[in-house]
Amino acid sequence: MVLLSSLSGLASFFRLIGVLLVFLFVLAITYATTRWIAHYQQGVAANRNIQVIETFRVANNKFIQIVQVGEKYLVISVCKDSINVLTELTEEELAYKPSPEEAGGKANINGNFQEILENLKKKLPRK
Repeated sequence: MVLLSSLSGLASFFRLIGVLLVFLFVLAITYATTRWIAHYQQGVAANRNIQVIETFRVANNKFIQIVQVGEKYLVISVCKDSINVLTELTEEELAYKPSPEEAGGKANINGNFQEILENLKKKLPRK
């Protein structure tokens, strides 16, 4: 009787190990697939002539966007059912100008967290 209960405990342990191994395998496959899709989408987006420079939400389903199309900068309104061109901007009229690396999609437009934190520390008053 004692031998039978120890065998069932050992079988339960091996089942637990098997389930954990299957879980880790699925987790690794999911991670690899996600990384592959991200690299694929980065490559597709980097070779495009259209790039959204900035987006401003006006209402729930209404946005104003600055879009770079080739060498032109367009201000467009995006609504639920329509997109309208508002005006065309020159590069000198932009307050923020993307660098060539950012235009190619290779740099982070927002910077890293450490830079953002340091900028906020400089702006906040000391007590």
